[in-house]
Amino acid sequence: MKTVKSKFKFKGGVHPDYNKELARDKAIEVMPTPQELVISMSQHLGAPAKCIVKVGDYVRRGQIIGERNGFISVCVRASADGLVKAIEPRLGASGAKAEAVIIDTTAPAPEGVDEVKSYALSPLNWREASKEDLLKRVEEAGICGMGGAGFPTVVKLSPPPQKRCEYLILNGAECEPYLTADYRIMLERAERVRVGVEIMRKILGGPAVRIAVEANKPEAIAALEKAFADIEGNVEIVVLPVLYPQGSEKHQIYATVGRVVPEPPALPIDVGCVVENIGTVVAIADAVEKGEVLLSRVTTVSGDAVNEPKNILAPLGTKYSDLIEYSGGLKEAPAKVISGGTMMGFTVSSLDIATTKTTSGLLLLSKNRVFQYTSQACINCGRCLRACPMNLNPAEISKAVEADDVADAERSHVMSCIECGACSFSCPAHRTITQFCRRAKNSIRARIAAEKAKASAAAAVATKG
Repeated sequence: MKTVKSKFKFKGGVHPDYNKELARDKAIEVMPTPQELVISMSQHLGAPAKCIVKVGDYVRRGQIIGERNGFISVCVRASADGLVKAIEPRLGASGAKAEAVIIDTTAPAPEGVDEVKSYALSPLNWREASKEDLLKRVEEAGICGMGGAGFPTVVKLSPPPQKRCEYLILNGAECEPYLTADYRIMLERAERVRVGVEIMRKILGGPAVRIAVEANKPEAIAALEKAFADIEGNVEIVVLPVLYPQGSEKHQIYATVGRVVPEPPALPIDVGCVVENIGTVVAIADAVEKGEVLLSRVTTVSGDAVNEPKNILAPLGTKYSDLIEYSGGLKEAPAKVISGGTMMGFTVSSLDIATTKTTSGLLLLSKNRVFQYTSQACINCGRCLRACPMNLNPAEISKAVEADDVADAERSHVMSCIECGACSFSCPAHRTITQFCRRAKNSIRARIAAEKAKASAAAAVATKG
């Protein structure tokens, strides 16, 4: 194993204020189970899980309460023992509602409930287990990408037979401002990262490994060097320059191995790569070696409006209000609350929103940290073009969307936008360019879905005829 500097630098990118010092040196704390959990059936990319419990059921920690519902889907398990007191649509961080199971964790187990029943899985010896057994474990543990997108991990680790994984890339960049959850995992659980890598290497047929970490995390790099010191095979830690969005999957592939992922619908596996977040890697290690299903995750609670910024290992379904209380409460009423980081996160209007498998951070910012502005007309300065890491023309796309010309935005390759926020960050006219791109992409996806549904319906009619 060796440590090398990245040889490749992608075009564009920006340098926001990182503000990681607030929580960087705070060791991960295990949060006690709150009195109420709100467990969403939509914690991942793809079809929401199918709820299989009902109001009045008493569920046990680790019990499946939502079954995997399709190829691109993930099962959901109860994060704690408790009584199902409601099943209803609840608001998520993105602003959309999804079915959620609300669990009262203070309710005593009713008579007749097996108090000794356990839903823990049996540990596996990954060295002796088959690839199929390891994939099954990843699936039944309910693991999805924990870096933000939430793509089902079992799907990512099961590339088509004709596509071979040549490089397994670990995303330890964590380039979003304020967030330090992955940094603390690398620092405190580097040995578990190694186990996860060994398991994934076996599943994927022994690819080369590249661990990508930004240069502003020397302590994490040192911890990984120690943990991987005697590992066999082609393994490198690649030190990336500090540049946002260095954690983007496509840009990390280029920065580590110099390969370019084509435009959608192309995927990383089309250039021989699989990318996994650091938290996901540890979840795989724990699921296989310890039999622990994914019931909690590390979330950074930070910002200048909270008393004690922390990195918290909290049960999935923990409400934001409970995270704040565990962090010592608020210094002052926040002017803005963000789920995630300041570049790609979502501003939220309620603290009743709960954590999911993809909740990397909760930021509470005072009025001193929130810039008030009015969006103005584009001044054609070109800064967004220089900032865009996807080589797009964000200005032209935003103008097209403003004019309700989504077709023109599509011709300008808006579907290649990764919604990193670099364009909006660099715009002197304070235009909400990222939101324009997001709006266009949603419209295009809705049109494509409608066209597919219409074609399927027509095919069904033709078959009957």
